[in-house]
Amino acid sequence: MDFALDSGNTAWMIVAAALVLLMTPGLAFFYGGMVRTKSVLNMMMMSFSSIMVVAIVWVVIGYGLTFGEDGFLGLWGNPSGFVGLNYMPDSDSLAAGSGVPFLVMAAFQATFAIITVALISGSVADRMKFASWITFTVIWVIVVYTSVAHAVWGGGALGWDSALTPTSPIDFAGGTVVHINAGAAGLALALLLGLRKGFGKEPFKPHNMPFVMLGAAILWFGWFGFNAGSEFAADSTAGRAFLNTVVAPAIAILGWLVVEKIRDGKATSLGAASGIVAGLVAITPAAASVDTWGAMAIGLVAGILCALAVGLKYRFGYDDSLDVVGVHLVGGLVGTLMIGLVANLDEGTTWAGAGEDKSPMNGLFYGGGFDQLISQAIVALIVVVFSFVVTLLIGYLLKKTMGLRVTEEIEVSGIDLAEHGETAYEEAK
Repeated sequence: MDFALDSGNTAWMIVAAALVLLMTPGLAFFYGGMVRTKSVLNMMMMSFSSIMVVAIVWVVIGYGLTFGEDGFLGLWGNPSGFVGLNYMPDSDSLAAGSGVPFLVMAAFQATFAIITVALISGSVADRMKFASWITFTVIWVIVVYTSVAHAVWGGGALGWDSALTPTSPIDFAGGTVVHINAGAAGLALALLLGLRKGFGKEPFKPHNMPFVMLGAAILWFGWFGFNAGSEFAADSTAGRAFLNTVVAPAIAILGWLVVEKIRDGKATSLGAASGIVAGLVAITPAAASVDTWGAMAIGLVAGILCALAVGLKYRFGYDDSLDVVGVHLVGGLVGTLMIGLVANLDEGTTWAGAGEDKSPMNGLFYGGGFDQLISQAIVALIVVVFSFVVTLLIGYLLKKTMGLRVTEEIEVSGIDLAEHGETAYEEAK
């Protein structure tokens, strides 16, 4: 393919990549504020270390495993020729048709891998060894993330022309690749690590709600790069994704707060921040394939269901510390499945291919029948099972070799001081 640089699209994609990278420090504030004083630095370090580890792994081998030519049963690409990402022709870029250089596209995709790994850390707060977390990060991004991303986005078994589904499955910006993937992995690690000391008997209240609100704000800001940037062009489809990223979280806040008010009698700032994230998660896979009404429906359902889902850990006895399962797995499933109900590909989106008749991919409520819903469900189920099982195996291997969990003494006295030799606040002991 002949490559013709589009400076406007390229400039937008550089900005979008920076926005998505900013989401990981934003997540550090969001998660950091939700834990207790004695764990905040460890929690934030898990996010920052994800940048450190995944950025290196991505340029060395991760990109090639994700976007290299399909060669391993539709699960991984062939990394040959992509090691180090040096001297790559722009014509090889998946965004070459939009005039975006190869390296810009590769950097943008790196930020997705980084945030996916960081999301998992919320399920292991207060009790996982930092060295084990680093080791897990390296293995997981190579074995699990690159596989799911290749299968869905890189021309693998679950992608646009999947033989496993009646129609082409839709995941515009990462409902399966990022959120369902991270949520299932978080559940596996939470089960392996077991309950925190005092779980279900004493409150684990957020130590700093302004941190949580700031983190949610940064995440929302960065998410415009996440969703609108996934178009790889500054066009009307990016505009649709941008608008939906405004609308869905806004109404998700409302849904979450209504549940809180009815259930608990109070509408909380933690609920508002969590509602933002739930709406952002749910609209991610559908950002460019639903109209405004569809985005509002997805956001409202996500806000309500995620608010209800965060209590499941107490009912079923698993300790998902910061509700990665309740928000990211459930929210990702809501958005992915509701595409099968409210997708409106007749609106004029371009990403499915110029001139292609996309109406058979419309959701059930837009005249498309059940095929798209079935396709979305198949892909979601496969990703949940694959991510959960493989993560469980990785975690079990680490548990038997280097150990996963800090000692009870460290957990009680504070993981920050034991693992990092410092505390977040002068008065913290």
